[in-house]
Amino acid sequence: MLTDAECRNATCPPEKSRARLACSGGLYLEVSPAGSKRWFWKYRKDGKEGRMALGSYPDIGPKDARKARDAAKLEKSKGRDPVQVRKVEKLKTLTPAANTFKATALEWYEQKSGSWSSHYAIREKRNLEKDLFPFFADRRIGDIEAIELLAVIRRVEERGALDVAHRVLTTAGQVWRYAVATGRAVRDVTPDIRGALKPHHGKHFAATTDPVKLGELIRTIRGYQGGPIVRAALQLAPILFQRPGELRAAAWAEIDLDAALWTIPAARMKRRKEGKENGDPHLVPLPTQAVEILRKLHPLTGHGALVFHGERSHDRPISDNTLRAALLTLGYGPDVQSVHGFRATARTLLAEVLDFDPLVIEAQLAHAVKDANGRAYNRTQYLKHRADMMQKWADYLDKLAAGADVIQFKAA
Repeated sequence: MLTDAECRNATCPPEKSRARLACSGGLYLEVSPAGSKRWFWKYRKDGKEGRMALGSYPDIGPKDARKARDAAKLEKSKGRDPVQVRKVEKLKTLTPAANTFKATALEWYEQKSGSWSSHYAIREKRNLEKDLFPFFADRRIGDIEAIELLAVIRRVEERGALDVAHRVLTTAGQVWRYAVATGRAVRDVTPDIRGALKPHHGKHFAATTDPVKLGELIRTIRGYQGGPIVRAALQLAPILFQRPGELRAAAWAEIDLDAALWTIPAARMKRRKEGKENGDPHLVPLPTQAVEILRKLHPLTGHGALVFHGERSHDRPISDNTLRAALLTLGYGPDVQSVHGFRATARTLLAEVLDFDPLVIEAQLAHAVKDANGRAYNRTQYLKHRADMMQKWADYLDKLAAGADVIQFKAA
């Protein structure tokens, strides 16, 4: 074994590119002609010779070099590549030191939120701040056990918010996976408790799909005695079957009555942030019945920006609760027919009764769909098909309201 004195006095002959002085167990000191000295450990992996740098002399003496060699041997005996192990350890030192749950979660949020819609970003932040930070903020995320997280999630369940409990667990899972990726935790503990949560079955929006009952509903809506703005919105909801928020916030600038077309900007659609910023607008062909309703409404609200402005402020649209309350006054509570449920009504009857292509229906619903070849559906290219479908749908609603030509569902 090399002594400190031997290392200190070691030189490289001028005729050699380097000199190697063996120590023991594959450890040697390499000396360059310029006088620099470095420790290396020689080993074999998969039948090939490799070497691992252990530091420079005199910063590391012979004794410490042998300890470093023994540590590398131990890693190799465990079936791990000691060089790769050291690379991982070096990467860990480059990771920000803050390894608490809160610091990790906020870093994850900062990394990801730029691509989210504002609604999704707000929801994720609320999950963290309301249900996770109060219990784990200052804890090392790598020390938190699954049973602790389960106890916190069950607090959410005890509030009766089963859907929120599952969302909080999903948020926690994303934070844990980020912690694993950045070396703050060894593993994601969230899968361990997923099966322990109470099941949550999302509620479908109530929708009338029986043709006879739908005819009764349309007649009832047409007899609504409330204000003209709400009446017009109620009448258009089943005809156009767009999302309530998209309908309520419609602007006159989006609507071309002469062309019978409503162009909803991408920013107002239910999409991810990238889709809102760079996506195409959603086109809604207007059947003649919708155009007539809008023309009658225009003298009342056309001087402003919004088609369905509120009573208190013309700069704000009517609220979703306004339309819900209007349906309720007509005898249609949220368990019978919701405003959003008109989408399901149209989807069902257009396919099952009027026999329209489900692909065309889904496109008109502004759902992301693909054709049989896996290509994204081109909403603009098939505008003529959708215009025809929308007119036939409006005509069908007129017939149902008149109590005539009620086409039953096709036999299964």
